[in-house]
Amino acid sequence: MGNSLGCSASGERLVSAARDGDLVEARMLLEFNPGLAKYSTFGGLNSPLHFAAAKGHYEMAVLLLEYGADVNSKNYCGQTALMQACRHGHWEIVQTLLLYRCNVTRADYLSGRTALHFAAVGGHVRCIRLLVADFVPSSPRQMAPLEVEDRDGCPRNTGLDSSSGYTYDQLALTKFINKIADGGLTALHIAALNGSSDCVQLLLDLHANVASVTFPYGSSMNLIGAGSTPLHYAACGGNLRCCQVLLSRGSSRLTLNCNGWLPVDVAKIWGHYALEALLKPNSVVNIPIFLPSNYLSLPLMSILNIARELGLQSLAICGDFELCPVCLERSCSVVAEGCKHELCVKCALYLCSSNSRMSEAVGPPGSVPCPLCRRGIVSFSRLPCSPIKDPKPTPSLSFCNPCILHPEVPDPSSSTPRSEFRENHEMPSEPICPVTCGPFPSVAVPTCNCKGCPCPPLDTSPRRSQSSAGQCDKFGDHRLERTNCSGICWSRRSCHREHQCNSEINA
Repeated sequence: MGNSLGCSASGERLVSAARDGDLVEARMLLEFNPGLAKYSTFGGLNSPLHFAAAKGHYEMAVLLLEYGADVNSKNYCGQTALMQACRHGHWEIVQTLLLYRCNVTRADYLSGRTALHFAAVGGHVRCIRLLVADFVPSSPRQMAPLEVEDRDGCPRNTGLDSSSGYTYDQLALTKFINKIADGGLTALHIAALNGSSDCVQLLLDLHANVASVTFPYGSSMNLIGAGSTPLHYAACGGNLRCCQVLLSRGSSRLTLNCNGWLPVDVAKIWGHYALEALLKPNSVVNIPIFLPSNYLSLPLMSILNIARELGLQSLAICGDFELCPVCLERSCSVVAEGCKHELCVKCALYLCSSNSRMSEAVGPPGSVPCPLCRRGIVSFSRLPCSPIKDPKPTPSLSFCNPCILHPEVPDPSSSTPRSEFRENHEMPSEPICPVTCGPFPSVAVPTCNCKGCPCPPLDTSPRRSQSSAGQCDKFGDHRLERTNCSGICWSRRSCHREHQCNSEINA
């Protein structure tokens, strides 16, 4: 037995090495046969890159990509290595895959989930920041002012307009942030349900639609109700800050879902009575003003593009350039616009990817504080004549690689060395799969306590929130047990295909 690439024994050894993070074993196998980087286990479940991304083995992922692993390869469920990294919150792996120009907009076969949905499930806000890096320009001058209307038709400014008057007016970014998955769920719905206020605030700053509703003809979260807004999902999750952030950005307390429930009704059903004063229609509770998210990073796009050009692995010190004042290991290759401090590209990229504090100096929202003077950095530029590492020649393809992958044989006399970070041409988007398997295995709705008996119907009157005290007692008769929604998952609609892929990774 074996797969289409052959050499199944060596391929399984590479899969085991990628799962365990054994760099010595993996390097030995790849030097002997570079074609193993594209190997997938029997049945085509997961490639070695999927294992490295899921387990967080950063050096292993870099090694596989250097030997030609497909950065956009999919497993049995149509999930890429980027989705696996976002699912488990390994933002360094996400950063590496972005340097190799992975496709962040791809969706899986099961329910149309993108890497953004997987990151929102676990509340991995740093992964979300990296996923939108190629959509957000580094200079505020490249952004256009945008005025948004709330649900009452009144114009309002988004959180990014408070100090600079600019916001992210990009159609591609808006479409990516509001991409819907099974049942009409967006990343904002999922982050609100799981109580990740940082993710909710960042998504809203990036123009997530606060008024988006799930599909009216059915939803995976049928215990919340079809046609629900992110505020309904936040009420189910029970996180006060998430509800406050949504209300401050224009979410309406008066929106009814298809069950006729207001957000306050959902909060009562799930036992979150502390939210009643905030969510009731005639609430007079003051809503705090929230500043733009600390996880906005304007210079991230500029430093990503420079890192793709220069690479990160070069440790050479050039006499014409000063030593990086942060790491004291590499030569300075980029300069921060504004304060003009020079850093190496690796330190600058780490600063933009991991920073979670706003600049103390006056600057546009999303500026990153300089580690030397604390002034705001909005973009980086490459130093003139920055040293570029000579790319390491890629080992020749062995007999295990099908020749159809390289139909054209280049002329040896005109061959040029490959760039360290190769551009992966984006493939056309796949057709949407009509099969709707249970999405988000890590987002779980608790079951009711009926013990096999049919659940009594709940009163779906739209005036439930204005009912008398006697009617409110009915909520207590039928409400579900209080549950921590940070680990919510759809256990009733588990998908066998996805279970197979996850079991292979977690073995």
